[in-house]
Amino acid sequence: MSAAPEIKKPRLTTSAMIASIASEGQRVRAAPFGHALVQLAEARPEIVGMTADLSKYTDLHLFAQAYPERFFQMGMAEQLLMGAAGGMAKEGFMPFATTYAVFATRRAYDFVHQVIAEENLNVKIAAALPGLTSGYGPSHQATEDLAMMRGIPGLTIIDPCDALDVDQMVPAVAAHNGPVYMRLLRGQVPLVLDEYDYKFELGKAKLLRDGKDVLIISSGIMTMRALEVARAMEGGAADIAVLHVPTIKPLDEATILREAARSGRMVIVAENHTQIGGLGEAVAGVLMRARVTPEFHQIALPDQFLDAGALPTLHDRYGISTEAMVARIKKLL
Repeated sequence: MSAAPEIKKPRLTTSAMIASIASEGQRVRAAPFGHALVQLAEARPEIVGMTADLSKYTDLHLFAQAYPERFFQMGMAEQLLMGAAGGMAKEGFMPFATTYAVFATRRAYDFVHQVIAEENLNVKIAAALPGLTSGYGPSHQATEDLAMMRGIPGLTIIDPCDALDVDQMVPAVAAHNGPVYMRLLRGQVPLVLDEYDYKFELGKAKLLRDGKDVLIISSGIMTMRALEVARAMEGGAADIAVLHVPTIKPLDEATILREAARSGRMVIVAENHTQIGGLGEAVAGVLMRARVTPEFHQIALPDQFLDAGALPTLHDRYGISTEAMVARIKKLL
């Protein structure tokens, strides 16, 4: 009797550790942030681009090529980057300051808080590698950035889902007068929201699809995952609604309460962030204060320092892959 043929999984290489979250064959758009900023800056001469030695890895190199006289390379000095961005804003410029999210928050927090936010300066912070979009371990995984930045008064916080969200987010944050922290998706960014007649509006949540059994409230890449889960569970497993919340602060409380208050639906908040202090706890607070009490669960990263490794493996391990989410929701149901 011959042995059963061995099923070989594709070997994951170190390239699977970086910030590409697109599945094989998925539609993508290259560098949406960089292209959107270049286009906007043509009509907005006050826009300047600033980075801490990471222009290539935040797609700001496109801006540097288009407007070299308006590009400022600050070196590996994130505190200096934020302080200088505040100074530029005081002189009437609109700085877009880019770095990795771990450096924009953990390393430069005091400068964002004191120099930019307290003065209500018109600085736009674009922070790449949000949450678990890097496999290089806790030094590069900004799993607690939203918890940190939500506590800063007057700071608008955005967590875009895909290339369309990023593309529309850039002119919207430029039209907003005040400091903004935006999670940045860079490189080959998936494109999914164009199938849902979607338009980004600052401070607004959008119901992308309706469903009677489960309401998933999500932000960032977890909205893409939620839509995949909803499609995977069609045809009997569960009828799932997806509410995309791209603006974490200020939160669209009215829309969240309206959708969560509909009877008979389990509410699940899905976020690419630790379960502590992010969208899940923000939504829970809104519901409790309004005395809206559906069955409530979180799909989020654990309150721990995460492993290094290939992103597909880590997303499975920590429960934010499509397959892991389907299994979790079936168990909850």
